[in-house]
Amino acid sequence: MLTNEISTLTILILAFILFDFLLNYILDSMNAKSWDNSIPIELASIYDEEKYSKARSYNIAKGKLSNIENIFGTVLIFCFLYFKVFAIIHLQISNYTQNQFLQTLLFFGLYLIVLSIVSFPFEIYNIFIIEEKFGFNKMTWKTLILDKVKGFILGIIIGGGLLSLFVWIYNIAGDNFWIYTWLSFAVIIILLPMFYTSLIVPIFNKLLPLESGALRDAIEKFGNKVKFPLSNIFVIDGSKRSTKANAFFSGVGRKKSIVFYDTLIKEQSDDELVSILAHEVGHYKKKHILKSLVVSLLQMGFMLYLLSLFIKNPSLTNALGLQTEIAVLHLGLMAFVLLYSPISMFASIGINILSRKNEYEADNYAKENIGTSEHLISSLKKLSAHNLSNLNPNKWYVFFHYSHPTLLERIQKLKE
Repeated sequence: MLTNEISTLTILILAFILFDFLLNYILDSMNAKSWDNSIPIELASIYDEEKYSKARSYNIAKGKLSNIENIFGTVLIFCFLYFKVFAIIHLQISNYTQNQFLQTLLFFGLYLIVLSIVSFPFEIYNIFIIEEKFGFNKMTWKTLILDKVKGFILGIIIGGGLLSLFVWIYNIAGDNFWIYTWLSFAVIIILLPMFYTSLIVPIFNKLLPLESGALRDAIEKFGNKVKFPLSNIFVIDGSKRSTKANAFFSGVGRKKSIVFYDTLIKEQSDDELVSILAHEVGHYKKKHILKSLVVSLLQMGFMLYLLSLFIKNPSLTNALGLQTEIAVLHLGLMAFVLLYSPISMFASIGINILSRKNEYEADNYAKENIGTSEHLISSLKKLSAHNLSNLNPNKWYVFFHYSHPTLLERIQKLKE
């Protein structure tokens, strides 16, 4: 049955959600005002007056949409808690099955479907109104629907599989379930990047080997120079969704590969592309990937340990509106996720600080092994101009949200 009143723990959850919303709203507002500041002299050549006005309008439009979505999402969660919707969903599921596996899968499946439905109009507006207006969108309705269907199926397979594994371990491992869950998830997290490019990416995009020519020769020459041979060099058809450019590195050992967006190759010179590659190799050589993995695994272990301390306490279940003396796993798990949000926020600050430090080191590696910072600087400037980036973001917004240093900070470091 449903609880008669809102518990202290429910109020605490609501307070955490409200705090998170207000903090992000304040940070977003301060960052929006940063567009009123003049562009640093070192970056003045990136935007002319017309391009700067376009970048400002683009970022403000994105920020307004994000604020509206955050307000809507916060109100939705408040309603779910105040009207005990989580508990009602549980009671409805319980009418169909008493199997804990099915109850947990159905509960989180329905919740994620609701979130997807709620966020879909915002996603459509972002893609077909804002991105279209500012010349970025290449997405068609067909591609969007196919992406949604593929993502839904993949979510069922991977998300459902991980959730089922968690429930199974929880039921057989007793109080030490968090250790076995941690070890099991760690193995998956370590192995998944090895097959990401070959198994996951092709579901959504076409991957083609980089054709023979000057660019491939330059990349292979640099790889051999720094004893980092690369044969798996791919081009991804990012232009089917957006004109924005990117590149990424994935895998380990023989599975390691570099992937360039076709839009990036179109915008950048061969020297600039090699400098981007050198930056990515720098992450590998400096063991940033390994360090980040260790930090992520430690964070996950800490979270699972905290979960083990509270998950069997019926207070978590009661906080979501179900009156019971026996904890319900999926309700307790949902309540814990909501309560964990402040810890997660501060943990992300620490991870971002480490990430920004790593970016400086990778930039420096590229500079030292190419012999000049000129190409990387010009590449970063082109990326910022093409993507209509904020060249002078608010320092507190950067502190909380940026995983990379600002463009100005990176250029200043590269010129030292």
